[in-house]
Amino acid sequence: MGGQSQLPLASGNAAALPAAAYVRMSTEHQQYSTENQLDRIKEYATRRNMEIVRVFEDAGKSGLNVRGRESLRQMIAEVETGKADFKCILAYDVSRWGRFQDADESGYYEYICKRAGIAVHYCAEQFENDGSPTSNIIKSVKRSMAGEYSRELSTKVFQGACRLIQLGFKQGGAAGYGLRRMLIDQAGAPKGMLSRGEHKSLQTDRVVLTLGPEDEVATVRSVYRAFLDEQLTEGEIATRLNAKGLRTDLGRPWSRGTVHQLLTNEKYIGNNVYHRTSFKLKRKHVQNPPDMWIRVEGAFPAVVTSEEFLRVQEIILSRAKRYSDDEMLARLRELLAQHGKLSGLLIDEADNTPSSAAFRHRFGSLVRAYQLIGYAPDTDFSFIEVNRFLRQKHPEIVQEVVSQLTALGVHVARDPASELLVLNDELVISLVLSRCLRTPAGASRWMVRFEPSHRPDVTIVARMNEANDAIKDYYLFPALDQVALRLRLAENNTALLDTYRFDDLGFFYALAERIPIEQVA
Repeated sequence: MGGQSQLPLASGNAAALPAAAYVRMSTEHQQYSTENQLDRIKEYATRRNMEIVRVFEDAGKSGLNVRGRESLRQMIAEVETGKADFKCILAYDVSRWGRFQDADESGYYEYICKRAGIAVHYCAEQFENDGSPTSNIIKSVKRSMAGEYSRELSTKVFQGACRLIQLGFKQGGAAGYGLRRMLIDQAGAPKGMLSRGEHKSLQTDRVVLTLGPEDEVATVRSVYRAFLDEQLTEGEIATRLNAKGLRTDLGRPWSRGTVHQLLTNEKYIGNNVYHRTSFKLKRKHVQNPPDMWIRVEGAFPAVVTSEEFLRVQEIILSRAKRYSDDEMLARLRELLAQHGKLSGLLIDEADNTPSSAAFRHRFGSLVRAYQLIGYAPDTDFSFIEVNRFLRQKHPEIVQEVVSQLTALGVHVARDPASELLVLNDELVISLVLSRCLRTPAGASRWMVRFEPSHRPDVTIVARMNEANDAIKDYYLFPALDQVALRLRLAENNTALLDTYRFDDLGFFYALAERIPIEQVA
């Protein structure tokens, strides 16, 4: 629970400087409990002749952004409007102020306070936040480290989740109608069923899916038979289930959409599928393409056979083939006129309209279909189109590089698994595209991730321009100088980084070309 509390003055000393304490805790270890933070902050205030008159607390809140951190937002709002009854702000350390992915954002909120004449003190840090060049450098490094910690943690958590998925364990989410979540111990022995909302309590325990009550399993199988043998639509099946008084696993009436989900989810043939969507580092939700999904076949007991499931998918996709592109878009326009908005759920709920999966299959993505009818959703999904463009662009650029090298007499071998280029059986090259991202302040940033498992000799980073439709420039990073797995580039970087920047790949081609030793001599 986040909030702020009013504390009595610690003493009657009129000279004491009124201060506000800001504490934040996500789900980290006890070192960062709000109580421990306040103890350290109170000691700091006592030494500095300060009185804590307000405490702003964001408990159980991530530090990646200000969304959901109501106390921080309230504190900043009071500072901006001049309503603050304190003259300084005390935070435990830089990471408690926030682990913003853009260090500039952390500095922005501190600057708002500084501009209003309210200094921010980091009580557990070894430097004095006095605006000196030394403190500014240390603070900048600390902010970057705080953000990098979250990025590294996100990567580790994702890799750990993928490993558990591949071992057949379920990672979050409801079981679904006809299935149940079973808790098992470290040895794989069942410990009991988990009800909705219940979670495991031991770190070593795991969760798997198992068959639910016999009546629910029979209902799922009857839905597949009705769709395949009786050729009923999802809407007609939903009507039949509701007439029998049956409800979904959430206790709600059946609809076309819920029946459609039951017919298209691979968990009903025992497959464990993960990473369909991404919401890493509290950024935008991303619908990942199927080639990015983590899939383990036969991880759970199957409710229906694979043959039945595949026949259902063929029928669902074939329904879209009866429509021309214009007819499908016309149905989409009718749905937009009816509801005033569009979403995958609305499309799946609509009768006589192809499913959202059919639109994705036909047009490449829902966003592309939306664009074709002139609909712009409130949520900005342009990044999906950018990622799609980059996935298509990457093979073209790789082929261009290979052609140029071959013309120079360089033997190039391509590893289909890692997509690395091996030059003359000696030099291993990786080529990556880095999209341009915009910070809240409007600055351009490029994120680069180096693959540690492949460890190429040289990584060529092609930076995209601000529109992400053409290459802006190139960076050539040798493996010997790579000290981090992730790197963030700005428009203008340090001289150390920009040493590796080139407007084109001419230098690289000259480096790769073989020259007879007589010419060198």
